Amino acid sequence: MSPSHSQTSQTPRDNRLYAAVWRWHFYAGLITAPFLLILAITGAIYLINDEINDLLHPDLRFAPTGNQVQAPGALLEAVQHAYPAATLNRIDMPTEPGRTAQIYISPAQAPDRRVFVDPGNAAVLGSYVYTSTLVGFSDVAHGSLLLGNTGDAIVELVACWAFVLVITGLYLWWPRKRTDQRHRFSPNLQQRGRKLWRELHRLTGLYSAVLILFLIITGLPWANLWGGQFLTPVSNALGMGYPTFLRHHGSDDSKTLVDTHGEAPWTLNAAPVPHGHHGASNISVNQVHQILVEQGVALGYRLSLPQEPGDIYSAYTYPAQPEGQQTFHIDAHNGTLIGKAGFDDYGAIAKIVEWGVALHMGNYFGRANQLLMLCPCLAIIILVVSGLKLWWKRRPQGSLGAPKKLAAGKKRNLAMITAILMLLFPLAGISFIIVLTVDMSWQAIRSQ
Repeated sequence: MSPSHSQTSQTPRDNRLYAAVWRWHFYAGLITAPFLLILAITGAIYLINDEINDLLHPDLRFAPTGNQVQAPGALLEAVQHAYPAATLNRIDMPTEPGRTAQIYISPAQAPDRRVFVDPGNAAVLGSYVYTSTLVGFSDVAHGSLLLGNTGDAIVELVACWAFVLVITGLYLWWPRKRTDQRHRFSPNLQQRGRKLWRELHRLTGLYSAVLILFLIITGLPWANLWGGQFLTPVSNALGMGYPTFLRHHGSDDSKTLVDTHGEAPWTLNAAPVPHGHHGASNISVNQVHQILVEQGVALGYRLSLPQEPGDIYSAYTYPAQPEGQQTFHIDAHNGTLIGKAGFDDYGAIAKIVEWGVALHMGNYFGRANQLLMLCPCLAIIILVVSGLKLWWKRRPQGSLGAPKKLAAGKKRNLAMITAILMLLFPLAGISFIIVLTVDMSWQAIRSQ
């Protein structure tokens, strides 16, 4: 939300603060613009992932036999026959009648694939590598820019600075003179050229600010540092994360996590799993299915298969509304149900995060939720394009066109800003120190 050059402050102190906020808004926006554009576009695509997949892969998504569903053992057997050298990792039963089942496999010396099976006759319909699809590519790009942990850190950093951008943008929007009050909440359609672009930028930012902040806050729990190294361990230590009865199951010499391929509820990502008997797996997938049916879950569950002696079967549901989430741990040796948890067993923080994630992903209340979350995605695109346009129009030829050098600020103010950023967003705080050091060094060099 760019400031107006015609606006002047009533006091030098106000003017210095306004200039400082504008300078940081300018640099943060310019640096994060391309990343925000990527996140907005990929996020918008993933919001309608089911619709896109249905359109692009109808032969894999819909079952030709209709509503019939065989036991999962027959589906896994068909896939193993089609891919004899592959390891079968997980089966997702149809989410509703008429849908296919999905089996995750790891072929020998090849990328993991997702195989689609008609649950009515166990016919293998085809497969794909998830990241080679539009939705899969967008999913991975949205979370890590296809750069693994490094990309995850960049996304987290951009999200943190986007938060700063929104807050500073709202400050710059706030009218500084009574003459500015007239078009405080409405566009001034008499403006032309660059001023009209400023109106678009200003009002788009104003009316989308709350939703953009919501997207940032509800997305950060998935980040490696803020979510994985801070929120997750803190919430679990306080007994406000995963179900507390699972806490004693973790140990240094055992698997503590189920490989859910990044598609499980946030609460389960750091939840230990109970130990199974250290022996051969004597329980078939069909027997596990029957146990789940007795628990009231016949369709829509995702079942991770044991890979080594002592591993267990872990099944979970991931419906659109988190209140329906359920997790089951079943001993592969004797079929004992050794762990069961539902949404009511989650701690307060976990529940809040799950609600936020469901809304963030456009799942909670159907099409309206998708459209609501699409609004901030489109708003970010408009803000990036209009912001870059404003910068390009105002910058002098051959110059960056950054706001003018500021008067030296009080050290305690800089220390306060840094401390707040370090507390709320560690990566943003570290980057603030780096940028501040570079900026001060550059100004010192230019003044010589």
